[in-house]
Amino acid sequence: MNRAGAPCAPRRTTLYAPFPRGPAHVIEIARRQCYGSRKALRRGSIGAALEDDVLSHSDPATGLPVGPRAARLMPAADPYSAEDVLRLALASLDDDKAEEIVQIDLRGRSDVADYMVICSGRSTRQVASISEKLVDRLKLELKLVSRTEGKDTGDWVLIDAGDVIVHVFRPEVRDFYQLEKMWMPGAQHRAQSE
Repeated sequence: MNRAGAPCAPRRTTLYAPFPRGPAHVIEIARRQCYGSRKALRRGSIGAALEDDVLSHSDPATGLPVGPRAARLMPAADPYSAEDVLRLALASLDDDKAEEIVQIDLRGRSDVADYMVICSGRSTRQVASISEKLVDRLKLELKLVSRTEGKDTGDWVLIDAGDVIVHVFRPEVRDFYQLEKMWMPGAQHRAQSE
């Protein structure tokens, strides 16, 4: 069963081919066929990944297939775009006096998100406050529930807002991990550090 409560019908690919990476690989392929990608789950397009023109339901009395499945109502698309979330996140970080705000465009480079924002707070208390206010503003203005990790320690808080991921660091922790070097294109990172 998928999250919408409908039976999960695999797509037209088979799981019977030999898999060199073992049973975990088979399970991952089955999960992706059933639920789709992480991004599709966030956007609510689960039904689109599951649609198939097979005889998928049966008559309860006889158990025989009765025809193609009725068309499903697809959930409405998000009323906001990744750019709207990014704009609100940058405004919130600026209002809360976050330092060294860096925006990284991940489109075409990663399926995890479209944008990444990295910033610093001066203390653990400010890092926790910046992240808490950002989550509240996203929920209030865009009705977007975002997931947060690391708010209890206050050294590095990650806020997953769907297509935008925000990292809020203490300066020492940010210098140690250097996420900008990992994700920014080489020329852009060298120009920023000079």
